[in-house]
Amino acid sequence: MSEERFDLVIRGQRILTTAGIAPREVGVRGGKIVAIEPLGNGLAGTEIVELADDETLLPGLVDTHVHVNEPGRTEWEGFASATRAAAAGGVTTIIDMPLNSVPPTTTVENLKLKREVAEDQAFIDVGFWGGAIPGNKADLRPLHDEGVFGFKCFLLHSGVDEFPHLDADEMEEDMAELKSFDSLMIVHAEDSHAIDRAPHPGGDHYETFLASRPRGAENKAIAEVIERARWTGARAHILHLSSSDALPMIASAKRDGVKLTVETCPHYLTLMAEEIPDGATAYKCCPPIREASNRELLWQGLQDGTIDCIVSDHSPSTLDLKDLENGDFAVAWGGVSSLQLGLSLIWSEARHRGIPLEQVVSWMAEKPASLARLTNKGQLALGYDADFAVFAPDEAFVVDVSKLKHKNPITPYDGKALSGVVRKTFLRGAVVDGQTPTGKLIRRGGV
Repeated sequence: MSEERFDLVIRGQRILTTAGIAPREVGVRGGKIVAIEPLGNGLAGTEIVELADDETLLPGLVDTHVHVNEPGRTEWEGFASATRAAAAGGVTTIIDMPLNSVPPTTTVENLKLKREVAEDQAFIDVGFWGGAIPGNKADLRPLHDEGVFGFKCFLLHSGVDEFPHLDADEMEEDMAELKSFDSLMIVHAEDSHAIDRAPHPGGDHYETFLASRPRGAENKAIAEVIERARWTGARAHILHLSSSDALPMIASAKRDGVKLTVETCPHYLTLMAEEIPDGATAYKCCPPIREASNRELLWQGLQDGTIDCIVSDHSPSTLDLKDLENGDFAVAWGGVSSLQLGLSLIWSEARHRGIPLEQVVSWMAEKPASLARLTNKGQLALGYDADFAVFAPDEAFVVDVSKLKHKNPITPYDGKALSGVVRKTFLRGAVVDGQTPTGKLIRRGGV
C-alpha cells in the first residue's frame, strides 16, 4: 500500500484540537483538515511545517463583527486593508456589517455590488450580513436566499443617515418575517429615548461622554429585544454588550428558552473608563467603554456562559473624523480599530485571570462560527477548512499603530504592551502572504 501523501503537514508539541492542546501532526489535502495524528506518526507531506517549541497551532479565528466600509467610504477601510489586518491577527474569516459602506447591504443589488468590489481583494474569507431598515421587509427573504448570514438593525440612530433605525414594533415585525425562514436578527441595542434624556456629550472629558450613553439605555433596549424575540420565537443576537447590568435578564431569558446569543468586544474587556485620558477620542465607541467594576462582571458573564463570544466590532474611520485636534467626544466618530489585535488583547487579559488559551479560542473562533452557522470554520477538526494561526503565547510586543495593517493609523492600544504574537496565518492550507488575495466570498450554508 503506498504511503498517503498530504499537501501540507504541520507538526508540533502544541496543537489546539477539539480535545485540547496536545502533540499532534495535522494533514491537509485540498484545503481541508483530513488527518490529525499523534506526533511521531510521520505523516508525509509535499510541504512540512515544524512548529517551534514556543508556538501553538490554533484554528483561525472568526470575527463576525467587522465594518469594512467599501465601497463608498473606502478611505475609512477597505477589503484589502481589513483582510490583511485580520490575517495578521490570526483571523481567517470575517463577516462584514451592512452599514458604513455606500450603499448599505439592504437590497440584493447592493449586496452584489459589494461582492464585486470585494472579490479580488480578500486575503481571507469574507461573508456578509444584511441590513433591516424601515421599508425593506420585502428585501429580507431575497437577501437571505442570496446568502447573507442574518440581518442587522439599530434601535437608535446608526450614525449614518443611509441606514435608518427601526423602532421596537418594526423590529418585531421583521423578526417575525425572519422567523419564517429561520434567519437571525442582530441588534445594536441602545434605546433612543433614554439617550435623548441623558446629558449632552460635549467636550473632552470622557466621563461626560459616558454619562451621555447610560447603561439604562442599553438595558432598556436589550429588554425590548428579549421580549420581541420571546413573542416571535425568532433568533436574536445582542451586539457589543457593554452594560453588565443586563447580564441577569439575559441569563434568565436564555433559561426560559428565548433564542438569544450575546457578544462582547475586546475594548469592553481590556479598557476602563477611569483610565481614559481627556480628549482621547480613539477610545470613543457606542455603547461606550464603562468602569472597571463593569468590566469584571463582563468577564464573569463570559465565564458562566451568559455571553457567548468575543468579536472586534472593528469600526474604523479617517483621522479627521476622530477630531484629534479638539478631542471633542460629541463630534468624534465612534468606533475602535482593533481587528489585528483581538487575540493578543484578550489573551493578555485572560492569562492574568487564569483563563486558558483553549477558552479564549473557543470565544473567538468556535462560538462566532457557531453564531453564523459556519460548519467548516472555527475548530481544528477533521473535515474543517485548514485555516490556522501559528501563535506564540509567551512572546511580548508593544503595539505600534504605524505598523498595523488597517488603513488609518489610530487605535486606543497604541503603545500598550501585550502578550501573544501571531507569527503566521494559513487559509485553506496556504500561508496568507499579504500579496496574493486568496480569500473566498462565503455564503450562508456554504461557499
